[in-house]
Amino acid sequence: MPEKITISVIKADIGGYVGHSSMHPDIIEDANKSLRQAEKSGMLIDFYVTACGDDLELIMTHRLGGDNEKIHKLAWETFEKGTEVAKKLKLYGAGQDLLSDSFSGNVKGMGPGVAEMEIIERTSEPILIFMADKTSPGAWNFPLYRMFADPFTTAGLIIDPKIHDGFKFEVLDVYENKFITLSCPEEMYDLLVFLGASNRYMVNKIFRKTDNEIGAVASTQKLFLIAGEYVGKDDPVMIVRSQSGFPAVGEVLEPFAFPHIVAGWMRGSHQGPLMPVSFKQANPTRFDGPTRVICAGFQLSDGKLIGPRDMFDDPSFDETRRKANEVADYFRRHGPFEPHRLPLEEMEYTTMPKVMKKLEGRFVQGKKA
Repeated sequence: MPEKITISVIKADIGGYVGHSSMHPDIIEDANKSLRQAEKSGMLIDFYVTACGDDLELIMTHRLGGDNEKIHKLAWETFEKGTEVAKKLKLYGAGQDLLSDSFSGNVKGMGPGVAEMEIIERTSEPILIFMADKTSPGAWNFPLYRMFADPFTTAGLIIDPKIHDGFKFEVLDVYENKFITLSCPEEMYDLLVFLGASNRYMVNKIFRKTDNEIGAVASTQKLFLIAGEYVGKDDPVMIVRSQSGFPAVGEVLEPFAFPHIVAGWMRGSHQGPLMPVSFKQANPTRFDGPTRVICAGFQLSDGKLIGPRDMFDDPSFDETRRKANEVADYFRRHGPFEPHRLPLEEMEYTTMPKVMKKLEGRFVQGKKA
């Protein structure tokens, strides 16, 4: 029986350079040293360290399975070491995603974002790893639906017998921590009831219906639900398998040609377009936006990460980036007004309640009409 390989993508914002715009190279170098030692010890098969905006992204392969304490401890200690570098350099928000003083067996619920997938490699195993900055995990709902349920995006749903039967979506209610699994195409309309409310309901995993093989997994951690208040944006990650029984690489990337509206931006309190960019362009500065997404493409070979290819470093996305900037201009003209600013109920999890508390004694009862 072929051995299973686990792909773990774990990220955290541990210090911005400058402000919230980017990641200092010293932190990336320090993370590379930590993971290289783990590779030499045999814990990891392979790894790749990168950044999206001010988030440090650890991509690791191993044979230890998901939620493994050793892997999560490795990530946590790497983030702690990086935080010390950030403090030394006086970077902004040093250690802001580390919401606990000590590791407790699993980084889930401690601040970092996590997406993990355990698979048996196919003859050829292309995987695409998406990383976003200045947004929430709900940003993946739209593209995941388009990839795995929309035949206008994924032609294979119509013409490929391997995926013609469709996929199952596992959706998480992040407020009540409960799941629902819906099957497409027959429950497509029911699925959209939830996916359209992306602040609360988020795709966690997607499985092929014919054999229950996993096709995608996304991080669903929301920091304010862990910390009890706004401590920064969630900045999600996602792993998607492609080709040979899953959407083709081009079908997986196609949804990002439309810069759909996501929550995040400045102080995590605004809405605007999601802009797909190359690695070198993933450093948002304008009003902490537009929200950026990068994609690292790999071929897995016995757990080795062959790559990455910078999948959005392609002129075919130039028009998308132009449109994203145009939409960003339009939204920014609204200033503090909705729909650019988040709806008031979502602002409850930002710093807005502190302002409202200061003013609550100023309200007077109105007369009845």
